This record gives sequence, C-alpha cells and structure tokens, in this order.
Amino acid sequence: MAEYNGSPDGHGRRFCVVVSRFNERITRALHDGALDALLKHGVALDDIDVYWVPGAWELPTAVRRAIASGRYDAAIALGAVIRGETAHFDYIAGESSRGLAQLATEFEVPIGFGLLTCDDVGQAEARASGSHGNKGWDAAMAALEMADLLGRLDDADEE
Repeated sequence: MAEYNGSPDGHGRRFCVVVSRFNERITRALHDGALDALLKHGVALDDIDVYWVPGAWELPTAVRRAIASGRYDAAIALGAVIRGETAHFDYIAGESSRGLAQLATEFEVPIGFGLLTCDDVGQAEARASGSHGNKGWDAAMAALEMADLLGRLDDADEE
C-alpha cells in the first residue's frame, strides 16, 4: 500500500496570488496572510507574483491566464463577496467559485481558495484577520500542500 501526503514546503516553487480589489480592506488582509504563509514556508519573494483584479468575478479569468502560462506550481485566489439586498451576491459568489474549481480540474494546478462569501462585513473581517483566523493564510497553506502532493504523485507515476 502506498500513502501520499503533501507537505507545505515551498522551496523552489512558484506561486501567483490573484486578489480582488473590491472590498480591499478585507482582501488586503487576505493578501497579507497568504504572503506571510508562503514566505514562512520557504517560497522566495522573487517566486511570488501578485495580480490585482477589479472584483471576484474577474478572479477565474486572471487565474486561467496565469496558470496557462505554465510558470506557476499553484495559484491562490483571494476575494470577498458580501451579501447585499439583491441576488447579485449569489451570481458572483457561485460563478466565481465554480470557475476556479473548473480551472483547478482542467489544468491540474492547485488553486488555493480564499474567496470569502459572507453575509456581512463583520463575518468577512473575522475571516480575514480576526477570530476565525486568516483565510488567505489557509488558502496559501492548501496551495503549498497540494503543489507538493501533486509533485509526489508525478514522481510516483514515473517509477
């Protein structure tokens, strides 16, 4: 029996972080958390590219272009969609999430999912650097671990 686990070791790996500017006070905290996680786990600053996009709707398009370039071992998508009085929230949150999931499967490149979908600003703040931790950090950790795991699976396929 073979068992594989990924390690959050970023040494020698390249990452892109795609961040929505909409709700920037929240997304800036997610950005900071993601960069902190990457740097603390061995990713060189020169091996991180950050792309800022207007909103969560644009995350899948920018992530697609970035990972299609073949330059990155993983991507991290960060944004914050906060429920309002219309159905706009449902469309943006759902389609952005769906788009990112489709890209991860299509390209077989890990995408750390840091798109907050919250009912109010307080919930978003709690998840960006408050009582619920920092989901930017969490998304980066998932990307680190998956990049390593997929590398291990590639090595196992070659054996």
